[in-house]
Amino acid sequence: MKRDYAVIGLGRFGGSICEELNQEGMQVLAIDKDEDKINEFKNIASHAVMADSTDEATLRELGIKNIDHVIVAIGDNIQASILTTVVLTDLNIKKITVKAQNDYHEKILNRIGAHQVVHPERDMGKRIARNIISNNILDYLELSDDHSIVEVKAGERMRGKTLVDLDIRANYGCNVVAIKREKEINVSPAADDILKEGDILIIIGSDKDISRFEKHLVID
Repeated sequence: MKRDYAVIGLGRFGGSICEELNQEGMQVLAIDKDEDKINEFKNIASHAVMADSTDEATLRELGIKNIDHVIVAIGDNIQASILTTVVLTDLNIKKITVKAQNDYHEKILNRIGAHQVVHPERDMGKRIARNIISNNILDYLELSDDHSIVEVKAGERMRGKTLVDLDIRANYGCNVVAIKREKEINVSPAADDILKEGDILIIIGSDKDISRFEKHLVID
């Protein structure tokens, strides 16, 4: 299912999330106070708008209340980050993810209503983008420029099916290297093992193949 996202702040972190969401076929509203940044992303995001995100009236005019998930990726201006989060909270945005500069900033963001706080120095933009697209994508690790390992939680589309039924390698070019179920991990899953909802599959493959796998079987 397609969702609408807004990315506020188009620095390296916000820009990387914006690009990744766009590549995944999501609708993205990009917002920044810098006209040069807006010009840079006008052909990447679905819409790119120069605006002050701390102004509630402006965000209302942009239709921010219709956005499913807003990512506040403002750079070094902690005050603007906090004020923007307050405005989004007051507007009852469904999901608000905010970039924190430090632990104290994170504490404030949690107290004022941010649903998720991330530290870009610890989490790559691509990894976070995968996570916010679906709660079933638990972790994402780059092995090289075009190969990765991803942990995904088996959802409705996988429940009650075996690896033979899903035929992930043939259909998507990925390999299931292990399955975690509660405290146990099966590093040699059998082809006829039946998956339960909540099982965690560890998948390895090219980014292109993993993306196809996620779109068809993981993203809900």
